[in-house]
Amino acid sequence: MKTIISPSILSADFANLQRDIKKVEKFVPWLHIDVMDGFFVPNISIGIPVVKSIRKVTDLFLDTHLMIEKPIRYIDDFIEAGSDLITFHIEASKDDTYKTIEKIKEKNKKAGISIKPKTSPEAIKDYVNLVDLVLIMSVEPGFGGQKFIEETVSKVDYIKQISKNPDLIIQFDGGINNITGKICTQKGANSLVAGNYIYKSEDIKKAVESLI
Repeated sequence: MKTIISPSILSADFANLQRDIKKVEKFVPWLHIDVMDGFFVPNISIGIPVVKSIRKVTDLFLDTHLMIEKPIRYIDDFIEAGSDLITFHIEASKDDTYKTIEKIKEKNKKAGISIKPKTSPEAIKDYVNLVDLVLIMSVEPGFGGQKFIEETVSKVDYIKQISKNPDLIIQFDGGINNITGKICTQKGANSLVAGNYIYKSEDIKKAVESLI
C-alpha cells in the first residue's frame, strides 16, 4: 500500500482555510482534521460547523480525529458534516468503544482507534480487527509542533502481529517530517499525518514527496 499522507489543518491559516486546503489538494489524498474539546486534551480547536464548511470546498477524503471525551455523542454529527473516517481515542471512549465503532460502521464510514504515547497497544487488542485504521500518537495530543517520541514506533510490531486485516492502515501523528516519517514507514506504518512540516514548507509538493 502506498503511504497515505494526511496534512493536518491544525497548522493551516484558519483565516485562509480554503486557500490552505487548495495548497495541498493536488498532492495528497486525505486531509486530517483535529477536533479538541479542552477536556480530553488541554486545547480547543474546531467543531462540526468547520468540518461542514471544509466538506463544501474539497473532495479530499476527510480524516477526522476526535480528541474529545465520550466521542460516541458526536459521531452522527461529524458524519453528517462530511467526515469519511472518524478516529477516536481508546482513552476517551471507556465502556463505549464497541458501540462507538458500530455507530461509525452503521453509517458506512471508516473507523479508526487511537492511542496516546504512554498507552500500551494492548489497550486496543480487542478492537484492532474491528477498525480500518489505528492511529499511534507520536506526541502527546493537543498541540502541533511537538518533538517526535521515537519509542512509540515499537507499537507497530504488536499491532501487526495481532491484525488479521492486510489492509489495516497504521497511521502516525506528531512530529512527522522527512526523517521521522521514514522511521515510521520502515517499521510498517502506511499513513502519516504532518502539519507544520507541510504547511510551513516553502515547497509543499516537495515536502509531501519527501515523506513518501
